[in-house]
Amino acid sequence: LLECYMTMQNSKKLTKITLAILFATTALTACNNEKQLTNNQTPPVASEATTNITPSSPALIPEFQNRLNIYKEVTLSADLSHLSANQKQVLSLLIDASKIMDDLFWQQAFSQDKQTFLSSIKNAQVRRFAEINYGPWDRLNGDKVFLTHNKTKAHGAEFYPEDMTKTEFEQTDLAEKDGLYSIISRDTEGKLMTIAYSEMYSDEINRAAAILEKAATFADDKEFANYLLMRANALRTDKYQASDFAWMEMKNNPIDVVIGPIENYEDQLYGYRAAFEAYVLIKDLSWSEKLAKYAQYLPELQKELPVPKKYKAEVPGSDADLNAYDVIYYGGHSNAGSKTIAINLPNDEQVQLEKGTRRLQLKNAMRAKFDTIMLPITETLIVPEQRKNVTFTGFFANTMFHEVAHGLGIKNTLNNKGTVRQSLKEHASALEEGKADILGLYMVRQLLEKGAIAEGKLAEYYTTFMAGIFRSVRFGASSAHGKANMVRFNYFQEKGAFSRNKQGLYRVNMDKMTAAIDSLSELILTLQGNGDYQGVDNLVASKGVISETLTADLARLEAANIPVDIVFKQGKKVLGL
Repeated sequence: LLECYMTMQNSKKLTKITLAILFATTALTACNNEKQLTNNQTPPVASEATTNITPSSPALIPEFQNRLNIYKEVTLSADLSHLSANQKQVLSLLIDASKIMDDLFWQQAFSQDKQTFLSSIKNAQVRRFAEINYGPWDRLNGDKVFLTHNKTKAHGAEFYPEDMTKTEFEQTDLAEKDGLYSIISRDTEGKLMTIAYSEMYSDEINRAAAILEKAATFADDKEFANYLLMRANALRTDKYQASDFAWMEMKNNPIDVVIGPIENYEDQLYGYRAAFEAYVLIKDLSWSEKLAKYAQYLPELQKELPVPKKYKAEVPGSDADLNAYDVIYYGGHSNAGSKTIAINLPNDEQVQLEKGTRRLQLKNAMRAKFDTIMLPITETLIVPEQRKNVTFTGFFANTMFHEVAHGLGIKNTLNNKGTVRQSLKEHASALEEGKADILGLYMVRQLLEKGAIAEGKLAEYYTTFMAGIFRSVRFGASSAHGKANMVRFNYFQEKGAFSRNKQGLYRVNMDKMTAAIDSLSELILTLQGNGDYQGVDNLVASKGVISETLTADLARLEAANIPVDIVFKQGKKVLGL
């Protein structure tokens, strides 16, 4: 009892009256609980009846009051009338599995239990904002803390120990040290160790895998059923490459799902670890037919890149395809903060070189962003005579060719520094997004000249891209897309690709924009091919910033109540499943 008394007194600072009650009623139980605690557990919370202490709830930091309405809610729906009963059953199961990915991502992003954390926030609007951000950090505002009683977001999220330094990590010899599918933890002696996702999250992963296996029994398409079974196995074994190849072979099924640990943006410390996410998709057959013809141009466009031959010697896979989809469910990383409107996968460099990638355009989400965000931005910041050039055709094409352009360029460094992703570490994602944007514009220009693109004119694509920079810059410095847009905006400004008049309205200079696109393409591809970490670090430090003028212009968008992004009303009930 004395040992328990000293422990409880030091940790909870109980009053004498409370301690007397505690000794009479719960001392033995409390002591036992205290002794069973580990470094990773939270002490059991005593009830009001025994402590009379009610911890204060987290509250919104006042400066974030005007941030609560930056997301516009849209309903995520699609026409399911052409689907069979079996296919609808598959969709229902895929949404169930996606919800598990959502829960897993919360664990990777934030240490506190989701329901406990959200229920502690009394204000419903603030609680919803925390739910959108998967924690107490504003993802579209540089991950700034917006709730009291919370610390700055760790760059390594929950992938690494909170007290780990980069020096300690880099001096440690570990298997799977830079692995996509493991976390770094400490053993009983405090030394760094790796834990595979399949072990760390075994309960959730086994449940998700079982759901995918059940969905496979309802799948009408054999290739799709095979992919679901292989993806289930991948979740259980942390070996995803075979299922990535199977996904590339799946061409005809009207339903698709992207599920598992995919992107590494959440790991801002090194960019090594992949975060769980999911998309449930329905193929738009008519739009997909229109897009299919562009994939054949990839090898030709690779050869024509504005860079020395050695930086374009790799041959992109010719089995790549382009398709349009309506997305009906987002889960995990894809649903946190800014919403993805196009996908380019797999990320596995070997699969990309052998098979290429699949580019999925999320048409309904894209249209929602264009209508609610792009058009109002255009009316606020683009000169009147160029506003007509901002079109959904341009927005769709720029987004599509951004994803196509991920397949161009170089995946492995030329000086034995490993893959570009490994050598550029935490800067790899931002530079890759910048490459995709800029080479996407290069591709549009080339395909227009070849007559492969019949819709629109170059001015539409350039002006729409300019308006899109303002949209993406608002994602903040913590987003790879936002950071890439800041670098490009400042580079374009330096090269005279656009001008700003006294009224604060922007005009695109067509010729200088073309020259800036070519020179920035060469710069980025060279940095990637050389694995030049320091060069990228210098580029981001000098140009990945928002000037006072741009800050004032972005404030005008806020004053006009233009949403920064969208958030979804989604799920089985919305779809009638």
